Amino acid sequence: MYGPNGGGDGPRGPQSGWKRVLKKVAIWLGAAGLLTAFTLMMIVFFQARDLPDFDQLKSSQNGQTILVRARDGSELFSMGPSYGKWVSAGEIPQVMKDAIISTEDRRFYSHMGIDPVGVARSIMVNAKSGKRRQGASTITQQLARTVFLNNSRTFDRKIKEALIALALEWRFSKDEILELYLNKVYFGGGAYGIDAASRKFFGHAGTQLSLPEAAIIAGLVKAPSHYAPTADAQAAVDRAKVVVSVMLDAGTITSEQAAQADPAKVRLVQEAAQTSVRYFTDWALPQLDVLLPESRDPAKPENLEVWTTLDPAAQDAAMAAMQANVPKGAQGALVSVDRDGAVLAMVGGLDYVSSNYNRATKSMRQPGSAWKLFVYLSALESGVKPDDPVVDEPVTIDNWSPRNSGGSYAGQIDVRTAFAYSKNTIAAKLGQQVGFDTVAAMARRFGINTPISTNPSMVLGTNDVRVIDMVRAFAAVSAKGVAVEPYGIVKVLGADGRVLYEHASPQGQVLVSPTVAAGMTDLLQTAVNIGTGKAAQIGRPVAGKTGTTTSSKDGWFLGFSSGVTTGVWMGRDDAHPVGGLAGGGPPARAFAQYMKVAVAKRPPEQFDTQLILPEFQLEPDDMGNMVGPDGYMVPDQAPVDQGSDQGFDNGMQVPVDRPRRDTQTGPDKSLDGGQSAPRRPRAAPALDIDN
Repeated sequence: MYGPNGGGDGPRGPQSGWKRVLKKVAIWLGAAGLLTAFTLMMIVFFQARDLPDFDQLKSSQNGQTILVRARDGSELFSMGPSYGKWVSAGEIPQVMKDAIISTEDRRFYSHMGIDPVGVARSIMVNAKSGKRRQGASTITQQLARTVFLNNSRTFDRKIKEALIALALEWRFSKDEILELYLNKVYFGGGAYGIDAASRKFFGHAGTQLSLPEAAIIAGLVKAPSHYAPTADAQAAVDRAKVVVSVMLDAGTITSEQAAQADPAKVRLVQEAAQTSVRYFTDWALPQLDVLLPESRDPAKPENLEVWTTLDPAAQDAAMAAMQANVPKGAQGALVSVDRDGAVLAMVGGLDYVSSNYNRATKSMRQPGSAWKLFVYLSALESGVKPDDPVVDEPVTIDNWSPRNSGGSYAGQIDVRTAFAYSKNTIAAKLGQQVGFDTVAAMARRFGINTPISTNPSMVLGTNDVRVIDMVRAFAAVSAKGVAVEPYGIVKVLGADGRVLYEHASPQGQVLVSPTVAAGMTDLLQTAVNIGTGKAAQIGRPVAGKTGTTTSSKDGWFLGFSSGVTTGVWMGRDDAHPVGGLAGGGPPARAFAQYMKVAVAKRPPEQFDTQLILPEFQLEPDDMGNMVGPDGYMVPDQAPVDQGSDQGFDNGMQVPVDRPRRDTQTGPDKSLDGGQSAPRRPRAAPALDIDN
């Protein structure tokens, strides 16, 4: 035995007891750590196993993009996210890779999907500042969030993000992850991926990015909506300069490269103003639901490229003409179609941003005397001829007594003259003669699908109509009596270039005989040559009709020339009067301003009717009692007194002598394209012209 001072199994001290406890704790912690690591590894393994393969991730998109093109192929408008073309890892410019890695994840090639160093740094910075100032998401985590999660900042989402990031690193190589990231991350302006961003901001493919362009794109990831050039070009440039300095600090570029890279010199693509075309696209694009095959899977929307009929030059001219002529405080609408119904231009209002209500296709307003198109078509079809005599005199029909503007009557004139000067009494007589139901049926035949009352006053345009429907009716007259259906979509291509739809012009229904259409064109041409539509002359044959409603609440001009039919409406949305508004004034002038551009590249076309100007069989003493044929209105002369509620079809008037019979034969009797030149007026009383 050993004594108290010897060796042996004497009692151990408290220090050895603590060592034994710590050892056990360490063993348990190690075991727990190994179990946790194994469990985490298994979770990541199964997560990685369930991930889509690389090709599936390449093809997956988050929404449908619709690219809208004009008839010349230029881009009009893009709806939905834009993904551009896929750029493989080998095609991505090295400067783009360096810019994004230097800015977003400098240790990308060394971490396993999450960056402990970055996390620690983020915690320190945020703790020191007292608020969240710096994140620690790696490129892989951002890819996980972009493809599989959302942007919520919950703890649960962060855990899922980390697990998916680890799984991505397990499943794919670093180059594959970077390729996926650069083709899927959002860069602002609706652009997903570097190709879409490059094309949107710089106008070229993502494979051609320069250092300063790459710096601009890399700088957008932090706050796409703020730094996108489409939102704030200067902010995008300033942010890009920071990226260049970060790249220099990371050693991915030299000081010489940094000095030469000036983001301020990058030429950014100027986005075309979209407000002018949005009325048209809002009308045309909903038709895709009807035009495209029903076999499409709505759960997997396909990117589309839609080619439309819109002519950019005509559209610009239309908006300019409306903005230059619509009276202050009023609104305006314009629709212009080609001879086959292709819509060349559409204006639904003066400013889409302030009001996206499309007055060209939705608003219903009274057309005034423009409605007389259907009255005279009915009369011509019943056998009435432009040269037939009629008497302009007071008339009462079912207790309704229409009056001409000014309250005077011209006596015996012919149908051509009555139409040229828009005589209300003659329209009422013709309506009664053929039957008001017949006039309504004619309007229906020509495409008016709004409610039509058959009261006698309907001959003066008291029924509400849409601009596009009236344009359709006038286009059918231009087409020699054959129906014309306005359309806006030429073809639709799928993502792979497949033709999903292509417009085929149907054989138009014959609405009236060519003879009736020619007679109507005769009347319409006369109205422009000597009547209420003189302001619509453009130096070549034009046929058209004015329309003005009571108290100048609405002003219209509709007409055609060289295969283009255009309708213009002006008025207030609240239907209050507009001082000085008449169909032969601002609407006719807007028509002329627009049509000079719309038909500029087309040869003048003679109408299929010999133009005969009216000849009056009246003694000189009788001329003082005439209303209309004794005077015609010319723009930019002395204004008519607007105190009356009658509403004239032109805001100006000058006296004129007795018209003569004339034709378009002989060089001294035509204007450029063959439009007859009116004889200069001589002294006579100034008279108001009917609407």
